[in-house]
Amino acid sequence: MKKLITIFSILFIACQVGAQSILPTPTSVIIEEGIFSFNKKTTVFFEQLGEQTANYLILQFPDKQIQTTNNISKADIVFRIIKDNTIGEEGYLLEVTTTQIVISANTETGLFYSIQSLFQLLPPKVVTGKNKLEGTQIPCIKVKDTPKYAWRSFMLDSGRQYQTPEFIKKYLNHMAMLKMNTFHWHLTEGQGWRIEIKRYPKLTSIGAQVAEGEEQQGYYTQEEIKDIVAYAAKLHIQIVPEIDVPGHSEAALIAYPELTCFGQAPETVMAFTPILFCGGKETTYEFLQNVLDEVCELFPSPYIHLGGDEAPKSNWNKCPDCQAKIKSEALENGHDLQLYFSKRLANYLNPKGKKVIFWGDVVYHQGTELPDNVVVYWWNWRGHKDKALKNAIACGNQVICGTNYYNYLNFPLTPWSKYDINRTFDFATIYKENPSDLANPDSLVLGMGTCLWTDWYVKQNMIDRRVFPRIFALAEQMWNSGEKIPMNDFYKKVESKYKLLEMMGVDYGPAFLEDVPPNYKWD
Repeated sequence: MKKLITIFSILFIACQVGAQSILPTPTSVIIEEGIFSFNKKTTVFFEQLGEQTANYLILQFPDKQIQTTNNISKADIVFRIIKDNTIGEEGYLLEVTTTQIVISANTETGLFYSIQSLFQLLPPKVVTGKNKLEGTQIPCIKVKDTPKYAWRSFMLDSGRQYQTPEFIKKYLNHMAMLKMNTFHWHLTEGQGWRIEIKRYPKLTSIGAQVAEGEEQQGYYTQEEIKDIVAYAAKLHIQIVPEIDVPGHSEAALIAYPELTCFGQAPETVMAFTPILFCGGKETTYEFLQNVLDEVCELFPSPYIHLGGDEAPKSNWNKCPDCQAKIKSEALENGHDLQLYFSKRLANYLNPKGKKVIFWGDVVYHQGTELPDNVVVYWWNWRGHKDKALKNAIACGNQVICGTNYYNYLNFPLTPWSKYDINRTFDFATIYKENPSDLANPDSLVLGMGTCLWTDWYVKQNMIDRRVFPRIFALAEQMWNSGEKIPMNDFYKKVESKYKLLEMMGVDYGPAFLEDVPPNYKWD
């Protein structure tokens, strides 16, 4: 008897630890006495909304381990749609008793996020399908949760390096686990144009093939994009495409050189050049508007990212067409021409119900006026500190915080390739020093994003070890609005997820600088 009590005590403690390890950290977790055990056939009840989440839950456990029921009193899991202003559109209430799991939310999205928390109460072998759900025990708890930010994004650079649709879907699943709701998809670059545009076939027949490195050729057909968008929607993730203009566009301009200032095709480059879309030619605007028409059809998200960064103006300063446009529009210089360029595209997309995101470069000059449908992505902490943040807020534009220190997960922990010591950071640096983790964000701060750029040949198999485990710290900063957990305590929660990552096949890297083995291979 004493042995049974000891075993039960160990199990109960293990369940308590599991409950405390939900990430990102919920607003409130109360562990209560008792255990809930899953049956041979676990049943789920829903009414009105909830069917989508119920079907998602059922599919995670094949062989009919979970089935629906019409009898709420006999259901093991109950989905309830409520009206609770304290949890918002994405929040939820999760209550586990000895007899039932009751999940309440205002929306289907809230129900979905509660399932992501519920999964974290289960053993990794059960979550990954290696053990049956039957007989699994979890603690009785009450969880109340709601996110800090409406925008929580992960950006993947598919322009420099192409990733397969299967890989994209894998990362959408990772995002769902972390309760991130926006996949920012960087689809165009100097080294590749990755989105099929029917009206301009050379964008893919030429533009998708311009670079010669491994995994640098390829594009996504419109059917593949529709499939990925639909897959993301089931995970409550919006996909925001990025078509980077007027710079970082060499691949497109190799395909259509007549759209450059002097009609000459540029070379494909890893970084950027002054060979931009010509800001003075009306054919440029016609071309981009036609491209954006097709982009809007493919991506239902209310947001489109149009780049706007790192666009040197030396060609525009010499171009007769650009200088004529500056004169006819009563502009001062090339910088004003880029603002005209950006505003014109934003105004074109406004009647389509789209908000346009630009990198912070467009607001480095104080007093810049942008259309109301423009959102500024603050990125360049290394070069301009918080200038873009302050200027955007002063102009009344919403802001996404995603600084290159320390939200750029392509920066490894130790130097690699072109990444010197000044472009490295570890888990502790993100968690304790991230400029994007604002203590008192302005009401215009829409949210926070992280980026995985693939410059200098970050291939598909190199991504996991850059993203994990550091992304847990960023997801925590995006979601948790409560008191910040001490770093060592938070990392213990992250470390408890390593077994799950291993079973998911995630090739996670070291967390701290001191953990990096000698001669560690980032590639």
